[in-house]
Amino acid sequence: MSSTELGLPALPAKPYPPEVADRLAADARELIDRYPQSRSALLPLLHLVQAEDGCVTPTGIRFCAEQLDLTTAEVTAVATFYTMYRRRPAGEYHVGVCTNTLCAVLGGDQIFEELSEHLGIANNRTTEDGSVSIERIECNAACDYAPVVMVNWEFFDNQTPQSAKQLVDQLRAGQEVSPTRGAKLCSFKETSRILAGFADERPGANDESGAGGAPSLAGLRLAKGEALPGTPGAKVVSPRHEGTEA
Repeated sequence: MSSTELGLPALPAKPYPPEVADRLAADARELIDRYPQSRSALLPLLHLVQAEDGCVTPTGIRFCAEQLDLTTAEVTAVATFYTMYRRRPAGEYHVGVCTNTLCAVLGGDQIFEELSEHLGIANNRTTEDGSVSIERIECNAACDYAPVVMVNWEFFDNQTPQSAKQLVDQLRAGQEVSPTRGAKLCSFKETSRILAGFADERPGANDESGAGGAPSLAGLRLAKGEALPGTPGAKVVSPRHEGTEA
């Protein structure tokens, strides 16, 4: 006899209340109209429902499917493929600790373990007060600033276990915290709405740049012929025009 345990299929998800559905439908229409094919708007719509619920819920999946004339299975396949779509409610501040190779060897694993113990929660869980959730991130695409922590997808570079614990304590205390690069923090739901494709309406937020700093630009400078630090005249790559007749 098979040891497989068969369960009843999940009941159909409940729809949003009419007033919420109408509001989201207007936003969804604006997003869908940006694409030649409606199904191309699925990723923004998933961010939209995540902005509503703090994660992608069965109700949110049903809403996306209805807006795009897709099956809930098709929407679920996409929502579970991309890790930015959460299946559990995120905290107001979602803290992602990079534990990929470079961050890990420079202390990323230790940062995550100490944060988890400090907050009393495991990976992909949220504190009881709903303020902070934590997640191991495969890569934050910022190896030049390793080890890196992101809060609602804004960078906090060159972290240590102590600085990361201080960061979450400040977030939980309601203190204003500025990332190393990029705009000031807003809530996870507000961030999700921006990722859906709606403007960040906070005054000055769009002028706060996340441009690359010195570590990001070091390779470019060397490629353009700047000398290696501490080695006058030694170059990694000579400028393209040197040594040519052109």
